[in-house]
Amino acid sequence: MMAVPAGYLERVYAGVLGKIIGVYVGRPFEGWTHERIVSSLGEITYYVHEQLGKPLIVPDDDISGTFTFLRAMEDHGVGMQLSPRQIGETWLNYLIENETVLWWGGMGMSTEHTAYLRLKCGILAPESGSMARNGQIVAEQIGAQIFIDGWGLICPGDPEKAAELARRAASVSHDGEAVHAAQVVAAMVAAAFSESRIPAFLDEACRLIPADSLIRRLIGDVRDWHAAYPSWYESFQRIEHTYGYHRFGGNCHVVPNHAVLIMALLYSAGEFGRGMTVVNTAGWDTDCNSGNVGCILGVAGGLKALDGGVDWRGPVADRMLLPTADAGRTVTDAANEALRVASMGRRLAGEPALRMKGGARYHFELPGSVQGFLPDDAPACRGLAALENVAGHSVMGSRSLAIRLHGLARGRVARVHRETFPAVGNYGSYGMVACPTLYPGQRVRARLEADQRNARALEVHLYLEVAGPEDTMVRQYGPTVNLAPGRSADLALDVTAPEGAPVCWIGLEFRSDARLDGTVYLDQLTWDGEPNVRFGRPAHDGSLWLQAWARACSSLSGHPDETYRMIQNEGRGLMMQGTREWRDYRAEATLTADLARSMGVAVRAQGLRRYYALELAAGGARLVRESYGTTVLAECPYDWDLYAPYMLSLSASGDRLIGGVNGIVLFDVRDAFGIEDGAMGVVLEEGHIAVDDVRVCPI
Repeated sequence: MMAVPAGYLERVYAGVLGKIIGVYVGRPFEGWTHERIVSSLGEITYYVHEQLGKPLIVPDDDISGTFTFLRAMEDHGVGMQLSPRQIGETWLNYLIENETVLWWGGMGMSTEHTAYLRLKCGILAPESGSMARNGQIVAEQIGAQIFIDGWGLICPGDPEKAAELARRAASVSHDGEAVHAAQVVAAMVAAAFSESRIPAFLDEACRLIPADSLIRRLIGDVRDWHAAYPSWYESFQRIEHTYGYHRFGGNCHVVPNHAVLIMALLYSAGEFGRGMTVVNTAGWDTDCNSGNVGCILGVAGGLKALDGGVDWRGPVADRMLLPTADAGRTVTDAANEALRVASMGRRLAGEPALRMKGGARYHFELPGSVQGFLPDDAPACRGLAALENVAGHSVMGSRSLAIRLHGLARGRVARVHRETFPAVGNYGSYGMVACPTLYPGQRVRARLEADQRNARALEVHLYLEVAGPEDTMVRQYGPTVNLAPGRSADLALDVTAPEGAPVCWIGLEFRSDARLDGTVYLDQLTWDGEPNVRFGRPAHDGSLWLQAWARACSSLSGHPDETYRMIQNEGRGLMMQGTREWRDYRAEATLTADLARSMGVAVRAQGLRRYYALELAAGGARLVRESYGTTVLAECPYDWDLYAPYMLSLSASGDRLIGGVNGIVLFDVRDAFGIEDGAMGVVLEEGHIAVDDVRVCPI
């Protein structure tokens, strides 16, 4: 078993950053030809989203798939025994059909949608992605390659292990040359931890795929053209002629894009910015190819590779969105995802997982990390604050976030804040599903230190922004703390919010009666405690209260006669809200069925196929564990009728589950299986129900 290398976490972080930066650079002009890019944008040397009127931080399958499908390793137990079948089960757990992660282009049009439909109807992986089942053209599109970097990140210095895990993961949806391409990418990511020379880790990767494969021949050709032509433009002309789209079927075949990826790596000479220019100016599937190149070059060069030229990291500010059925994990950041991935890699190597500053959500321990914090750009605040990750000023760690204040004075305030629930808008091709990460009943804690060179004390507040009328933000403040030069302070804020008002931002506000130019260091910011919240309709107009639910059902809407109207046309559907930090709590809901095969309330939901539920079904009540299959933990007769309300209550504390209906306890059982945390939900099988009085509270 290979030990993880020194500096492993930072290299993973550089790989995660390289991946998301590459995607964000290439996403605005995905699918453009080389000629159109050059004529409209010129060579791509930086982000161009503003030129094209598009947002920078968006949900994208390249990012969502990469960091979602890797969770199979956590969910099924970290180890090399992980099978394609288990990775396919992970797809079914986290994907909300027609909503999250994938391009839902239809059977035979989208390779991943085709594989999902196979899995959904009971065809197990790897048959779900096989050429025999789906045909060669569908099986050899690009998707396996774009989702694969994570398997290399958890196998540092071991390309053979990375290629094997990549083969299993890729085979869920792809076959043939697409699997070989995925193996090459994962192997290069793994090799880049111990080898910075691109030809060397290309050699490592090539030996792991068949010598007679088209991908192996392609790599040889591109290497020959690189040796023959100083300009990448000449090599790209050869790629277009020999391996261009005109030679392969489907929407986005892996072969042309893999050739561009290899070309960009070779002509980059290991320089991140040069790699971004080549891979994005070449065209075709720019966000996919750019993400793979960015991850490989990030790992190979480390953080210094991202910091040596233009400011790639500043506009991104570590921000990531991973929309899945586990929607409390949608809002995340590169530092925390790197920590999860590196912990997985350490466990695979037989070493303990990592924990920063006692598990603080925002710890700033990775060089340059800001973890999604931004200066508020409102007119009253503009230009007053800037952020910089610095060494020191931490009690439990080694780094902190320096908040540089300039021109703070009476009548002006400086704010820095971090989104906790995103504005759920139109992001283009990929669906957006998210739950808030912060809830009433929890307590926010932060540690601050004022620079000893500050000229005077200043006032600081923690604050929340919650959804108000027409979904405008309403600010709520914690206690005022006076922070003198050289002094530190622990801040706390008990979260409250009106019913139906999601918490959308957490922040810090600074005030001073006289001009102040100085620095305050944020050591950490986190929150804990179980929620105490009623999910009702707000007293004002707005839509965020409804959008805060992960809706894995046919329809979920508000209605004047009931809080929520939930419909599921076939099979089982869920509405879920909460996060993986919720552990011991009670969930309640009053359900009234116009028609239902079964209905219930769920706790510790980690997606569509991992939760506990108390259900009313034909002839009785039952307590079930859903974990890639249903286990009935307890059941009893119970007469229930259509059109009558039933208040269902289910609590989880450690391994103990207590379920009841209308205030009467029906079940009190223990389950050692260990679904330990997750959101609450309402479960409906084939029907239409009214959902009222939804509440989560501590036990």
